[in-house]
Amino acid sequence: MKVLNWNQLCDAEQTLALARADQVQSRDLTQAVAGILDQVRSGGDNALLELSEKFDGGRPDALTYDNDELGRRGQRIDASLKAAIDAAIDNLTAFHDAQQFQPVRVETRPGVVCELRSEAIERVGLYVPGGSAPLVSSVLMQALPAKLAGCEVRVMTTPPPVSDAICYAAWRCGVQQLFPVGGAQAIAALAFGTETVPKVDKIFGPGNRFVTEAKTQVSQSGTAIDMPAGPSEVLVIADDDANPEFVAADLLSQAEHGEDSQAMLVCLSDSFAERVNAALVSQLTTLSRKEIAAAALSQSRALVVGSLEQACEVSNAYGPEHLIVQTKAPRELLGTLRAAGSIFLGPWSPESVGDYASGTNHVLPTYGASRSASSLSLADFCRRYTVQELSRDGLKGLAPTVIALADAEGLDAHAKAVSLRMAQLD
Repeated sequence: MKVLNWNQLCDAEQTLALARADQVQSRDLTQAVAGILDQVRSGGDNALLELSEKFDGGRPDALTYDNDELGRRGQRIDASLKAAIDAAIDNLTAFHDAQQFQPVRVETRPGVVCELRSEAIERVGLYVPGGSAPLVSSVLMQALPAKLAGCEVRVMTTPPPVSDAICYAAWRCGVQQLFPVGGAQAIAALAFGTETVPKVDKIFGPGNRFVTEAKTQVSQSGTAIDMPAGPSEVLVIADDDANPEFVAADLLSQAEHGEDSQAMLVCLSDSFAERVNAALVSQLTTLSRKEIAAAALSQSRALVVGSLEQACEVSNAYGPEHLIVQTKAPRELLGTLRAAGSIFLGPWSPESVGDYASGTNHVLPTYGASRSASSLSLADFCRRYTVQELSRDGLKGLAPTVIALADAEGLDAHAKAVSLRMAQLD
């Protein structure tokens, strides 16, 4: 990991030090995804099967698993893994159920009542990536909030072959149907519907660049999405008393996600940065995904700053997906930290616990979006709406204000909708 002294960099160099890797985007990708979307929209199930054969190496044995089938397949996993999934579900349930919306009712003036209410999105589609390992945690983080929110239709897509662990997690979290389809074609099926896959109102879940591009394109056609997903990233703020072995382990836990992941260290001295680098070299050799982690570290940096206050400024400018604070009094910095998807305080709070089982959600904004976007929560599976109810006296008291504002905007019908009622009252 390259070590840079922040205060010796010019403005342009500081900007470069906080830069992410360029996200791969091309005209060819856009056109390829658009073609897949059109194929599924016009061809339905047959198109899904053809695309699965083309991209996933074969047609799935069935196009849908219902909840009972998920339960049967899930029972084949080891009891220890079941217990781990069950424990994670308990913690996630405790935290997410506490987020249930409480209605707001305010009488803004006598006879004028305004309310803010919430209801679950009716139909949601959940995408769980495939790849080198079954992402059981991605099932939990999406399906459980959907169930707790009360979404009536909860379906999931994931590339084949579908692991028994995925099936167990989906069954425990109340997924009603799972479709063994991946990639842009899965997003198309959820957005447009097929003979088997229901059309949904909102799509959730991360994926590769084809999935991300497909989500972006269907969002422009009226299907809501959770958020665009970029490469995984972590920033660690550490003082000289932090444990360099802990810091290195946290950096590697993100670096192993992918070659485009980014791990950043902001610390107070060159000597501490070098101790972390030594720990990285030592720990890297023990990892099964060491080549991937090494590639990610090659575009990661350690930034040496003059104070913890400056460390917070640098972190806020970067806006990390995950922020780990390993300082003597980490909670004291919490009020200064402004942009992070999820924050982990102290030496005993590794980022891994948030990924799996502490109770918070691991679906987080990336690529600096944490400055304005939030982590996934129960609210993302609901929509809010307002209600107003006026009595006769309430409207009479508010009428002059409404009529004056409508007249000022030249909207006669707005004013007349009120004045007609006033005439009736008179």
